[in-house]
Amino acid sequence: MFELADPWVLILLPLPWLAVRLLGPRDIRGAALLVPDRIGATLVRAGRTSDGGQVRLRRGVPWLVWALVLFALSGPRDLAPVSALRVTGRDLAVVLDLSGSMVRDDFYLDGQQITRLQAVTRVAADFVRRRGGDRVALIVFGSEAYYAAPFSFDVEAVARRIEQATIGISGRATNIADGLGLALKRMQHSDAATRVVILLSDGKNNAGATNPRGVADLAAQMGVRVHTIALGPKDLTTAELGEHGVVDAATLNAISKVSGGQSFRVRTTEDLVAVSAALDRLEATDSDGLAAEIYRDFWVWPAALAALLSLGLAWRDAE
Repeated sequence: MFELADPWVLILLPLPWLAVRLLGPRDIRGAALLVPDRIGATLVRAGRTSDGGQVRLRRGVPWLVWALVLFALSGPRDLAPVSALRVTGRDLAVVLDLSGSMVRDDFYLDGQQITRLQAVTRVAADFVRRRGGDRVALIVFGSEAYYAAPFSFDVEAVARRIEQATIGISGRATNIADGLGLALKRMQHSDAATRVVILLSDGKNNAGATNPRGVADLAAQMGVRVHTIALGPKDLTTAELGEHGVVDAATLNAISKVSGGQSFRVRTTEDLVAVSAALDRLEATDSDGLAAEIYRDFWVWPAALAALLSLGLAWRDAE
């Protein structure tokens, strides 16, 4: 819908006419050329017949420039209502294990053998891209925990950070407690209606001085729901004694139960995709957004035309 942002500016349109009527013509005194009456009359008639149109045009152009300037100042624009981004009122932190065991290539995708990290980053990035309306953050942990992406509605930026995750940037051990603890620290002053952590690990806590179950108690006290994903073909109950690359599914399950979340066991890429869909159902993003009004401004066009006409007048006067 076309409209003017400041239509009151147009009341200034008759200002030059009022100035001419009220102030009157300026008394110009200067040199004069005396010619015989017959020659003077001939010159006047020639001016009226040959240059009359040009004179009227030269008088009309300044008025047109004035009208165009006022029209530009009035702010012509087009209103285009669009749907705003859904806002769910949820803060969601993805806590991703980047320990050395994530390099194991015991997952398959489209018939090709891939590493655990490749499987996780592909599925997790797609999951985050579907979180429109959530404020999403990324925490990565190995021996230490780091804040890889701050809470943001820009889910595409967070998804790209997940895809760029590299093993070794946070150490090669597994410090689950610090990863979850950092997420809770970032949520401590959040005023979101819902706060959720999705914790993914493929090992057992073997770094740091904090017990993961103790951090889970803190999450419960804060009202933060923690969903855990135990990744890997084997866990501590099915693996042989001393076998590496096994996940502590029991601890992850306890973390989710204490905090009121859900625990998932993932052994294949298909399981991981199913978990992503299940989390979408648990933490749905369907909600109506506010209507946003976006304006397209058109003031530049009358302003540019006024500038061109002014330059044309200046050029004619310079001849």
